[in-house]
Amino acid sequence: MILSRSVWGRPPWEIDFRPVPRLVPEQVDVAIVGGGFSGLAAAAWLRHLDPAKTVAVFEAQSIGSGASGRTGGMVLAETAAGDLPGLGDVLAGFSSTLRTLEIDCDLQLSGAWEIGRSNPLPNSPIAWQDSGDLRATGEIPGGTIDPGKLVSGLARSADRLGALIVENATVEKIHFLDGLRLRVREREVRASHVLLATNAFSLELSALAKRTEPKLTLVVATTPLDRAQLEVLGLSSGRSFYTIDLPYLWGRVHNRSVIFGGGIIEVKNWRDLEVIDISTGKAAEIIANVERRVRGMHPALHSIGFSHWWGGPVLFGHNWDGRPVFEAHPSLPNTVVLGAYSGHGVALSVYLGCWAAEAALGLKALPSWKDPS
Repeated sequence: MILSRSVWGRPPWEIDFRPVPRLVPEQVDVAIVGGGFSGLAAAAWLRHLDPAKTVAVFEAQSIGSGASGRTGGMVLAETAAGDLPGLGDVLAGFSSTLRTLEIDCDLQLSGAWEIGRSNPLPNSPIAWQDSGDLRATGEIPGGTIDPGKLVSGLARSADRLGALIVENATVEKIHFLDGLRLRVREREVRASHVLLATNAFSLELSALAKRTEPKLTLVVATTPLDRAQLEVLGLSSGRSFYTIDLPYLWGRVHNRSVIFGGGIIEVKNWRDLEVIDISTGKAAEIIANVERRVRGMHPALHSIGFSHWWGGPVLFGHNWDGRPVFEAHPSLPNTVVLGAYSGHGVALSVYLGCWAAEAALGLKALPSWKDPS
């Protein structure tokens, strides 16, 4: 049964591209499972590099309905574990991909503040109260995008270049029998290569159920602030921010509203994500607490209103060291698994999606980042 994710609330951006309804093809060169940033980037990049290859994206619901359409849109460099061996320049690669595919997603690389409750910068532009004095402690490369425009742009590019995007097409099973075969809508699809880019979902399919922890992160957006309010809050530069200590808080400015994320719902199984209703129970309590925190952080926020509330799935590795999953499937040949970006998934997911496309074409090897345990 396909469940609606409308119970996760609605973020303040729209995905304005809808693929034409498609039949499930009988055979493709590359089958991509998951219609988020990674899967759509891989599809577009594959067709860009080799227009002769047939490519299909199978999305269980609609494009961007998982983490990609519900991220806060913060762009960060490297991975949550830092600069891994052979990673390269994520921000430069991400920017280059957007230019090549002609995608306008309001990318702004104005940097990001690391904020914390000790060791502040001498002239911190941020001076908030949140379980102590919350100040800027450092500045790192990064920025922001509009997630709706990025999903739409990647999908539009993939579609224009000739990739098939099939929505409401859950991949129920993948097996190897005289080649890779995927079970989709009670049909069998033959493929030479498969990319599993489902992130926090279908963890048995990607063989990540025992190695990762899916969660739902909760986010709020304020009503628009005026220029003076943004200035006194230290946010007029457009830099995003995140804490380097607890309690955790992250955010950015979007159309003069400030987006704040500061709560996570734990689940025992990825399927439990689908039934979380953020308007009730623990999720609603966490959101109310985030609102109280925000209003108490600065006089400019005391009477602020809120316009949007939403949740988005996020996937962490069990060891919480921040390394993403980007590796060959343990039992399926010619199958690559992507995910577990640990909150660093905007630029990284597109960057690695393109890398996965190059790997499928034999142009680039996979890295060696797998958890040795």
